[in-house]
This record gives sequence, structure tokens and C-alpha cells, in this order.
Amino acid sequence: MKAALDINVRTNLQPGDLGKVVEMHGILYAREYRLNLTFEGHVAAGLGEFAKGYDERKDRLWLAEVNERLVGSIAINGLENQIGQLRWFLVDSEVRGQGLGQRLLSEALDFCRDRGFKSVLLWTISELQAARDLYQKAGFKLTEAKTHQIWGDIRTEQRYDLFL
Repeated sequence: MKAALDINVRTNLQPGDLGKVVEMHGILYAREYRLNLTFEGHVAAGLGEFAKGYDERKDRLWLAEVNERLVGSIAINGLENQIGQLRWFLVDSEVRGQGLGQRLLSEALDFCRDRGFKSVLLWTISELQAARDLYQKAGFKLTEAKTHQIWGDIRTEQRYDLFL
């Protein structure tokens, strides 16, 4: 059993934070799921657009840190028609099993409810079983799946929706 770490979660974004989220996604997903460089580019592009259009009334990025080192993230990107898109949800292997994933997901969904969103959607890949379990436990339902060449291999992308 891992020793409990002092995990700080913050939403006040600082210079360099987006780059750290991109780096963490690129390294962890390459190591654990063999996603190639195109995935890191996908994350970088999406975070760039998120930052350019950031509106605190409908957007938020949570960063989890241990001793100022990024160990987790999750975001809500507010879309049209009172829909939130859950994005960039990741927990470093060092801190898994301590409830951080559940904590981040709960905070993100509470934000959506507080902002009056009607629903939340997310895209994931079928390999991410632990995340999928958290989504389903929170009430998300699988609404779409497509298998194709993406991020260096044949993968099944899955869309989940939660109606609030």
C-alpha cells in the first residue's frame, strides 16, 4: 500500500501549467498505452484552444500537485447549449489508489451542476478501464464508439454522456 501523499488541487492557472499538462499526457500515455506523438499534439492543440477561449463562467482546469509537481488534471470545457465537455483527465501512477481520480471527477461534475449545464460529454479510448469505471459509477452512459487508426494504432474511441 502506498503512503498517503499530501495532494493539493488548485484551479488558479499559472504560466507553464498547460505545458505541464501536455507533457504529463504525452509521457504517461506513451508509457502505459503506447500512444504516439500525435496524441501529445492532439492534447497540445486542444489545450491551446481551451486557453485562447477560456471563460471562467463555463471553463475550468483542475491541477493536482504533490510538492508543486503535477500528478493529475481534469478540465471542463463549456460548449454551446449548456453542455460541458470533460477533458484531460489523468492521474499519475504514483498517486493512484488514493481517491484522487474520484475527487477530481466529483469536483468537475459539481462545477457543471453549479453552472447549470444540462449534460456532460467526454471522449476516451477503450483501453482506459479505470477511468471508464469512474465514469460509469458517476452515471455516464456509453453513447458512441468508433474503431479506427488513431495515435499510432487501431483503437476504439468511446463517447460517454451524463445528463444532469
